[in-house]
Amino acid sequence: MTEFIKRKSNRLKDYDYSQNGAYFITVCAKERLELFATIDNPVGAATCRPHLELSDIGRIVDAAINRISQVYTCARVDKFVIMPNHVHMLLEIDRSDGRQVAAPTVQTIIGQMKRFVSMQSGVLVWQKSFYDHIIRNEEDYLEIAQYIETNPDQWQADCFNVEA
Repeated sequence: MTEFIKRKSNRLKDYDYSQNGAYFITVCAKERLELFATIDNPVGAATCRPHLELSDIGRIVDAAINRISQVYTCARVDKFVIMPNHVHMLLEIDRSDGRQVAAPTVQTIIGQMKRFVSMQSGVLVWQKSFYDHIIRNEEDYLEIAQYIETNPDQWQADCFNVEA
């Protein structure tokens, strides 16, 4: 009988990912292919911001992220950036209105977004799973928001840039 390799979960053990809170999410393209955007570094890059141009699939990703709060009324994306081969976002879950009996988990929300993009584009776009970080305080939130904001500026040295 064939034994399958059991994947180690990268989620925090015994943590309820449907509870109120903010989460830093990173989702990568399959094989880190640059499917979502291109970044042009203009001449004199020290004074000019790089130009980020979304591809057709990148525009589908943008639409999927922007519809998260329509699909899940207790969730919203505070900030996000679509990079050439990955996406960063700050996802907030707030169930304080008490309307939802069974709130979606972060995994459910991201899984639905990934399926939507793959179905709309007609290709398997994503690597398995995603990275998450539970935001613990305002300082953590502000630091990550700044990272997302400046991520295109750092593309040449980005750990996800396969050419770096």
